[in-house]
Amino acid sequence: MTSIPATEIAPEGAVGLDHTGLIATRGADAAAFLHSQLTNDFTGLGLGEARLAALCSAKGRMLASFVGFKRSHDEIWLACRADLLPATLKRLRMFVLRAKVQLEEIAAPVSLLGLSGAQAGAWLQAAASGTAALPVWGHRLLDNGVSIVRLPDGAGQPRWLCAAPAESAVEVLDALPGLSLPAWDWLEVQSGVAPVQAATVEAFVPQMLNYELVGGVNFQKGCYPGQEVVARSQYRGTLKRRALPLHGEAPMTAGQEVYWSGDAGQPSGVVAVAAPALGGGHDALVELKLAALENGSLHLGSADGPALTLCALPYALPNPTAAAPQQTGAPN
Repeated sequence: MTSIPATEIAPEGAVGLDHTGLIATRGADAAAFLHSQLTNDFTGLGLGEARLAALCSAKGRMLASFVGFKRSHDEIWLACRADLLPATLKRLRMFVLRAKVQLEEIAAPVSLLGLSGAQAGAWLQAAASGTAALPVWGHRLLDNGVSIVRLPDGAGQPRWLCAAPAESAVEVLDALPGLSLPAWDWLEVQSGVAPVQAATVEAFVPQMLNYELVGGVNFQKGCYPGQEVVARSQYRGTLKRRALPLHGEAPMTAGQEVYWSGDAGQPSGVVAVAAPALGGGHDALVELKLAALENGSLHLGSADGPALTLCALPYALPNPTAAAPQQTGAPN
């Protein structure tokens, strides 16, 4: 990713995630139902675990993405972008049929918070011993009803998703420095894990956003909508598109097209998630043709639009193109 100058510190603190909502799935068949609909394994989900997953169309295109975590043996919560929640909830309910499961939106008094940095880790350690040391995609339910999910690092900062009753959420926000939502979005870009949002519905199959590399796809589980397309993309030929970080001076937004000088007549990529960069300019994760890494230049919006610079992912791509900067290792 875009490097951080030594004189600057990645943002840390706590922020209310107003652009994210919650769906509760409750009932004896909650895990089995989600297992049959999403890209990840939910029948094997333990109380101490979370899952990144996607809901796909029959064509394998992502309709929504989730962070799912188990609150009890028959209750799983799904965090997804709020602008997709109503349509996603409606679609999931269509497939309930005779399954013993109920789905509903969780609104107030539960709040979703994003926590980042050493101060947040210290506060979590004091509030509930061991919470700060959760592994990535680990989950812990505290005695006060607060769920903590460890997310992949962003710019070297540990991050957590916190689902908390109103009173507990206020305590967290009062105890930690304030973090702006754009700063949280920038950390999300830096993590290399892009959520699906309204502007990118049906734009990607999971591998285009590297989901199989960051724990979002299980290829050993049973059928789900779009599974054949997702599996075929994985096993029958080389993947030709990936999510890669780009930096530019002009603002970027999800859904914007990116052009490559080597094939200027058509877009070669789509912005998946973007935010103002810590050191100036703007950073984004962009679904991009790998051919565009071989030579030429990248531009936002049109073939002669603002120039974009390729940066490094925080994890390695399999058989990456030599032109793409890489950082070795899996997400922290």
